[in-house]
Amino acid sequence: MNIIQKHPVNNLGYNFIDKKFIPKGKDEYYLRNTQNRNGIKYRKLTAAEIETLIRNRNTSDDWNKIFVSNQFTPELVRNCKYNGLVRIGKLEPFYLEFHNLRMPVGLYNSTIISCDLGNNICVDNVNYMSHYIIGNDVMLVNVNELATTDRAKFGNGILKEGEEEKTRVWIELCNEAGGRNVIPFDGMLAGDAWLWSKYRDDQALLAKFKEITDKRFDKRQGHYGYIGDRTVIKNCKIIKDVLVGSDAYFKGANKLKNLTVNSDEKRRSQIGEGCELVNGIVGYGCRIFYGVKAVRFVMASHSQLKYGARLINSYLGNNSTISCCEVLNSLIFPAHEQHHNNSFLCAAVVMGQSNMAAGATIGSNHNSRAADGEIVAGRGFWPGLCVSLKHNSRFASFTIIAKGDFPAELNIPLPFSLVSNDVTNDRLLVMPGYWFMYNMYALARNAWKYVDRDKRTEKIQRIEYDFLAPDTINELFESLVVLQKLKPNEKGAAEITGWENTNRRTEVQKIPQAIKLFKELIQYYGVRELMNHFAQNNYTDFAAFKRSLSARIQRSDWLNIGGQLIQRSAVDQLKRDLKADKVKTWDEVHLFYRRQGTAYDKDRLDHAYTSLLEILQITPKQFTPAIFSQLLQQLVDTKEWMCKAIFDSRAKDYNNPFRKMVYDNSKEMESVIGKLEDNSFIQQQLAELDTLKKLVKQLLKRLK
Repeated sequence: MNIIQKHPVNNLGYNFIDKKFIPKGKDEYYLRNTQNRNGIKYRKLTAAEIETLIRNRNTSDDWNKIFVSNQFTPELVRNCKYNGLVRIGKLEPFYLEFHNLRMPVGLYNSTIISCDLGNNICVDNVNYMSHYIIGNDVMLVNVNELATTDRAKFGNGILKEGEEEKTRVWIELCNEAGGRNVIPFDGMLAGDAWLWSKYRDDQALLAKFKEITDKRFDKRQGHYGYIGDRTVIKNCKIIKDVLVGSDAYFKGANKLKNLTVNSDEKRRSQIGEGCELVNGIVGYGCRIFYGVKAVRFVMASHSQLKYGARLINSYLGNNSTISCCEVLNSLIFPAHEQHHNNSFLCAAVVMGQSNMAAGATIGSNHNSRAADGEIVAGRGFWPGLCVSLKHNSRFASFTIIAKGDFPAELNIPLPFSLVSNDVTNDRLLVMPGYWFMYNMYALARNAWKYVDRDKRTEKIQRIEYDFLAPDTINELFESLVVLQKLKPNEKGAAEITGWENTNRRTEVQKIPQAIKLFKELIQYYGVRELMNHFAQNNYTDFAAFKRSLSARIQRSDWLNIGGQLIQRSAVDQLKRDLKADKVKTWDEVHLFYRRQGTAYDKDRLDHAYTSLLEILQITPKQFTPAIFSQLLQQLVDTKEWMCKAIFDSRAKDYNNPFRKMVYDNSKEMESVIGKLEDNSFIQQQLAELDTLKKLVKQLLKRLK
C-alpha cells in the first residue's frame, strides 16, 4: 500500500530540515542563506504589490513570506502559487531570447515553494518548483517537476546526517560483482577512479580513499538545489536533486535525478530529448542527447553520450564519445570512441585512445559461474567489426583485433599487434608491429587527433597521446625478450602457448621483422627525446648536453594512471603518503598529478636515455658525439620511412578496386574523398619531416 501522509496545508514549504538536525540558534534557512550569494537586497511586498499579485490570480499561504528586490514588477507575475519563504529578484519588462525561444521576463503559471529567484528570470509553466536557488537570466519553461529533497547529495556518493551506510551510492567499476566499487564525487578524475579500483588488497588505502571522499563534502541536511546564471531548461519532466552550473541547456529530458551537471560560460553542458540520468556527475562541456540512459556514473569533461547510449556503473574519461552503445561496469580513460548499435562493453578497464567498432561484444555479464569477469585493455585498444571477446582477457597497448568470434580468454602481451582468429586452421594469429607495417596512417593520425580534440581547459592530469612513450617502450622491451626466445620457421612464424585459454595453436607471425622494428622504434624514441632536449636547451657543446642527462642503472617502471603516465615508484610513494596521512584530500592527490605532469618531461628524458643505452648495449661513457651524430642521421631515416608508411597505408584506399568501383571515374572519387596528395595530415607529416631534417642538420654542426 502506498503511504500517503496528510499534513496541514499551511506547513507546505516549511520544515525542510528535521528540527533535530538544525544547529542551536539557527533556522531552517541557514544553509540556504549561505548558498545564496547573489547580493540581492530583499524587502517585503507593499500592499499595492500584493493587490496587483492577487488581481493577476497569484496566491500565497502568507504574503509576508514573499520577499522581493526594489526593482520588482508585480505585473510580470501571473497565475502562480507560492508556499513557504520565496525571494524574488528584479523583474523588468524585457523578453529573453535563446536560440528560437523567446519568453517574457516574469513568473507565470507555476507553483513555487520555498525558492530564491535571481534577476530577470523567465519561469513559465513549471508545475512544481521546490527548494531551489535560481541564478540570473535563467529560463525555465514547461517543466513538470523541479525539486530538491532535504538529503540531496547531487550525485556524490556520500551520506547525510542520520543516513545509514547501506543507502550510499557506489559505482561498480571494472567488476560486475562490485569487487572494485568506488564512491563517485564531483571532481573525480580518471586517475582517482583507477587508483581506488585497482589496489583492492590494500584495505588501509581503500579506507583512506573513502575517508577523504567523505571529508570533501558537507554532511548537513538541507542544502538547496541550484541552477546557475543563463541556464535554459525547457520541456523537461522530472528534475530532482540536481545541481546545475551556469550556461547549461536542458531540453526535453525525461528524468534527471541526483546529479551534478557542471557547466560554465566557456564549457557549456547540454542534455537533450528523452534522456534519463540518475545518480551521476556530468563534467564541464558535456553533451548528452537523444534517449540516453545513464545510472551510477561519472562523465568527465567534454565527453558525449548520444543516440540511445547507456552508461551504467561506469566512468567515462575526458573527450570521449559513446553513441548507440551500452557500457556497463567499465572504467574508460580519456579519448575513447564507441559508435553504432549492438556494440557494448562490460566490466573492463580501457586505458584510452580506444575505438570500439560496430558489433563488438566485449565480455559478457556472466560466465555461468559468477558475474566477476574483467578485461584490461592498454592504450589504443581497437576491436574490429563484430568482435566477440570473453572474460578474463588482457591486451597490450595498441592491440587491434580482427573481426570474428574469439572462443576463449586472451592474454596478448605484445603491443601494436594484430590479433585474428584463423577459423580455417583453428588457430589464433598474432602479428606484432602490424600498425607500423600496414596501417601507419591510422596510428599516427589517431595520435594527432586525440591531441587536437583535447578540449580540457583545466589539465590536472597530463594525458599522454604519443604511441611511443615510456609505457609502450617498456612493453617493446618485454616483447623483445619473448620474441627472441622463439624459433621462427622459414616464414618467420612460431607457435607459443599461454596466450589463449584453449589447447589450440597460437602462431606469432613476422617475428624477425617485429624484432628489427621494435629495436628501431626504441632507438627512435630515445634519440627523438635526446634531440628535443638538446635543441630546446640550446646546448653549444656535447659535454654540457651529456652532463644534463641522467642514465639510471635500471629502466624505470611506469603506470597508466587514468591516461597520465607516472613512474611506479612515485605512485607507490603516493599510496604510502595517503596511508600515513601526509596526503589528506583529493585536492592534494590532484596536486600530485600536477607535479608529476611538470616532472614528466625530465622523467621521460631519463627513461629515453636509459632505454637508448640499453637497446644499443652501451654505457654512458660510450655515448659519444660520433655515436649521437650517427643516431641523429638514423632518426631522419626512421622518420622518412614512417612518412612513407603513412602515405602508402592511405594510398591503399585510393588503389583498392573495391573502393574505386563505387565511383564512375577518378574525378568523382576525388570530389568525394579528396585527392591523396592534398591530404592535410600527410602534408603535416611531410612538413614535420622537413623541420626534423633542418633541426638535425643544425645539431650535427654543433657536434663537430
